[in-house]
Amino acid sequence: MTPLDQAWLADHPLPPLEHDTDKNRRGRLLIAGGAVTVPGALLLSGEAAFRAGAGKVQLAVPGPIATLLGVRMPEAAVFALAVNDDGELGPDAHELGDLVERCDTIILGPGTGREADSAALLEAVLAKDTGEVALLLDAAVLAASPDFADELKAWRGPLVMTPHPGEMSLLMQCEADEVAPQMAVDAAERYGATVLLKGPKTWIASPGQVVIEYPGGGPGLGTGGSGDVLAGVIGGLLARGADAPTAAAWGVWAHGEAGRALAKRVAPIGFLAREVLGEIPGLLYGNT
Repeated sequence: MTPLDQAWLADHPLPPLEHDTDKNRRGRLLIAGGAVTVPGALLLSGEAAFRAGAGKVQLAVPGPIATLLGVRMPEAAVFALAVNDDGELGPDAHELGDLVERCDTIILGPGTGREADSAALLEAVLAKDTGEVALLLDAAVLAASPDFADELKAWRGPLVMTPHPGEMSLLMQCEADEVAPQMAVDAAERYGATVLLKGPKTWIASPGQVVIEYPGGGPGLGTGGSGDVLAGVIGGLLARGADAPTAAAWGVWAHGEAGRALAKRVAPIGFLAREVLGEIPGLLYGNT
């Protein structure tokens, strides 16, 4: 196990900034998720991806909230998907599959709940021949992943999974009290993914690599929307061309250090997930 510190970051830099770049070369990112009851989740993920350097962000969201989100985030393209009776993304996911062909990176799941038709969403993505597209799985989609373990292990692009302990128990089909840091290693091997087990400390495991440990950004990050921000930061770094372990580790570090900075400036708890967003560019690129 190795600490996620300045020495690790120096040995694993982000892709260099190209001054002659444009929005397409900085990466096209698709984020699919959200629900009628949590319409702002993808706003957090989408802005986090922009803050991490992604060039283009597309949001695929429940139809009833699409216009609202488009007005709230004019920088992003917004696509309306069908919903089920619970206001979650529904089983008719062919439209999502069509959108997959327009991106370099996919984040699937932020803001989704247990009533989302997660298996249909994941199947729609996995059914496409996407080449080397990066894929990040979050929230309720993780619960559907065991049924697609073989397909996920065969995914050709970078693959990242971001479970907290409850989601890890679903991902590994075990009891919640059995979840331990070693399980991140087991999940990484089972799915062929970079897996970060979120909590007061975070462990990042990739197949055949040493586990990375981050001590945490403090209790203030244990707040609604914090995971949506983290997913967006990692997705933005994947879109920029970082490999899965590098994107995951830098995302965890920037998210955690943002929490530490806010804890000093505001209070140990009480700051909001959306306040983390403004800290991200300086942490990632302030010394570039």
